[in-house]
Amino acid sequence: MDSSHPQEQHAETRLVTSGRDTKAQKGFVNPPVFHGSTVLYPTAEDLHAHRGEFTYGRHGSPTTKAFQETLMALEGPQCAGVGIVPSGLSAISTTLLSVLKTGDHILVVDNIYRPSRNFCNGMLARYGVETTYFDPLIGAGIDKLFKPNTRAVLVEAPGSQSFEMPDIRVIAAVAHARGALVIDDNTWATPLYHRSLEQGVDISMQAATKYIGGHSDIMFGTISANAKTWPTVAEGIRLLGVCAGPDDVFLALRGLRTLSVRLAQHHRSGLDMARWLAARPEVARVLHPGLETDPGHAIWKRDFTGASGLFSIVLKPAPQKAVDTMLNTLKLFGMGFSWGGFESLAIPFDCDAYRTATKWSPGGPTLRLHIGLESTDDLKADLDRGFAALKAAM
Repeated sequence: MDSSHPQEQHAETRLVTSGRDTKAQKGFVNPPVFHGSTVLYPTAEDLHAHRGEFTYGRHGSPTTKAFQETLMALEGPQCAGVGIVPSGLSAISTTLLSVLKTGDHILVVDNIYRPSRNFCNGMLARYGVETTYFDPLIGAGIDKLFKPNTRAVLVEAPGSQSFEMPDIRVIAAVAHARGALVIDDNTWATPLYHRSLEQGVDISMQAATKYIGGHSDIMFGTISANAKTWPTVAEGIRLLGVCAGPDDVFLALRGLRTLSVRLAQHHRSGLDMARWLAARPEVARVLHPGLETDPGHAIWKRDFTGASGLFSIVLKPAPQKAVDTMLNTLKLFGMGFSWGGFESLAIPFDCDAYRTATKWSPGGPTLRLHIGLESTDDLKADLDRGFAALKAAM
C-alpha cells in the first residue's frame, strides 16, 4: 500500500486505505483476526528486553494496530494515539481515571450522557474528585466556574438527548488559559464530521458501539488523544488493564471502512425526517442542530461537516398513555437503547430528574429518534400511523 502523503487524501480515502498492509496480510485485503494472549520471544535476550512489536495480547495485535492506524488517520494530524476499550462508558471512565486524582475538580456539561454523570457522581466522588455541572450554552462564562484545582472540562456536542450545542472552541480557549484539559464525547458526529482535536480538544472519546460499529452487534469504545495527553491516557489504559476482544476489534475496523457512506445516508435521512417532523401538527419542536431554526445551528455549521441520524422531538402536550400507544403502534421504529446501527429507534426520555445546572422544561413529552437506513418514505408512513394512534388515544 502506498501511504505517502496520507493527509492530502480525503477522509473517505483514508478510511479505506489506512491501516492496511496487503503484503504482510499475504495479499488479503483485510488483516486476520488475531486470537491470542501469549506472544513468544525468539531468544532470552529478546525476552529480557521485551523486544518485539507485540508483547502480550492485552497490549495489542496486528488487528488492533490496523484499527488504531485507521482511526488516527481519520482524527487527523493532532491525534498522537488511539486507545481501544470494551465500551463507550469504558472510554469515559478510563479517560477520567487516567487524568484525574484525589483532590481534583472537573467541570462537566449538564447535557452529558447520563452514565457519564453517574460515574462522576459515583466513583469519582468516592475517590475525592469534585464535579461541577455547567449550562451547555455558557460559552466564555465558564471562566467563573474554574477553581485552582480544576483539572479538566468534559463536553458533549451536541448532548445526545436534548441536543444543546456547547461552543467547544470558546470553552477550550478558556480551559487552556486556566491550565485545564478538554475532553469531548464525540460519539454523535464521529471524527468524520467533527474533528474535535483540531478545535482545542485534548482527548476525544467515542462509543464505537454506535456509528463506527454501525450494525448493532458490538460493544466498543475509543479514546483519541493529542501529543500532550496521549502518554497519560496510554498509561491509564495499561494500568487499568482494559482491552477489547479481537472479534469486536475486527468488526469495528470493518465498520470504519464503510463509515463515510453509512453516515452520509444517516445525515440525509435524518435531516429529511427532522424537517418533515417540524411541519407536523403534533410536534411542538425538533431538537436537531442541523436545522436552520435550531439555536445551535451556527456552531454546528461552523465546526461540523455533517450530522448523524440522532435527534429529538418535543410533542405537544399529551398524556403518557397516548404517547405509549403511539410507540406501541410503530413497526419500523424499534424501542431500544443505543443508536448508530442500521435500524431506526424511538424512545421517550425526560432529563428533568438529573439535570442540575439547567432546568429541563420542554413543554411536552419528548422522544429521541434514531433514523436508520430504511426508506424515509416508509419511516414517515410509520410515524404517520403512530401520530394517528396518538390522537385517537387522547
